[in-house]
This record gives sequence, C-alpha cells and structure tokens, in this order.
Amino acid sequence: MKQLKVIGICGSLRKQSTNMGLLRYAKENAPQGMTIEIADLLSVPFYNLDITEKPASVQTLLNQIEEADALLLACPEYNYSIAPALKNALDWASREPDNRILSGKPAAIMGAGGGMGTSRAQYHLRQVGVFLNLHILNRPEVFSNAFTGSFDNDGNLIDGEIKELINQQLSALQKWTERILSK
Repeated sequence: MKQLKVIGICGSLRKQSTNMGLLRYAKENAPQGMTIEIADLLSVPFYNLDITEKPASVQTLLNQIEEADALLLACPEYNYSIAPALKNALDWASREPDNRILSGKPAAIMGAGGGMGTSRAQYHLRQVGVFLNLHILNRPEVFSNAFTGSFDNDGNLIDGEIKELINQQLSALQKWTERILSK
C-alpha cells in the first residue's frame, strides 16, 4: 500500500493548546506507512460568501485537505460544542463544488478539554461529518482531560495511557483508510 497522507486540523489556535499537543504527538508517532501534516488555521478568515477570491491561507488549507487521504481532527470543546476554528475550516472545505474534497474521506477525532474531555463537541462534530459525508472512525475514541496532568506547560502530551490510545487510533485510522481507498 502507498504512504498514507493525513492532514491534522486543530480547532484551537492557542500556542500552548493541548489539542495541538495531541496532534504533535500523533505526527511524531505516526505508524509506518503514514505521514501527518498539521494545517495552520491562524490566518484562515471566517467563511463568508462575500469573499469571492480565496485568501492564500484558505487555498493552502483546501490543497492540504484535497491531497490528504484522511483527516485527523483535534476537537476542543467550547460551550459544549465544536470550536469555531475547526468548524470554519470544514465550512470552507465544504464549499468546494459538490463537496468534492471532503465527501467520502476517512477521518478520526481526538480532543482534550475539561471534565468529560471533549465528548460533547466530538459528538456534534460527528453530526457535521454526516452532512459532509466524512467516514469517521468509530473507535477508539480519544477523550483527554486537559487539566489533570496529562500535558506539560507547553501543551505537550505526557500521559502514557493517552499516548497509547492515540497509537491505537492511528493504527485503526490507517486500516480504515486503506479499506476505504481500496473500494
């Protein structure tokens, strides 16, 4: 099988984001046969139909999504739902003709947040994924509490159990993506 290209998209823009820490760990520990690139959403403006010429930051994001075999979505939870930056990235991508760069694409979701991790936001994201026709991996789910010592002060993942869960998720995403691409 060819080398799988995965694009990681983080819904948090904060420099010390624990969700970005999850993606950094995933990128550094991708299984053999998989590469992970992390998108930069910092300059992506909110989707607006009045923007008739796509900004360079948007075009870069769309190219990354189109070239990727799968998505790895780091989903923070804001007010029990999806962070605006992540939803905005998906909104831009969904506006491509016939939803062609998202429809049928495999995806996995992970997240770090308070209390229940980001479970409520992840379930909302799964609903959005249905409309976008994303093929979201069901298990393993990665919910991490960002405030219980799982991360260092720079947002880097240090919890061994969460690391192992991410390793399992990446392996499952690789198999899931290969299965979908072989059809």
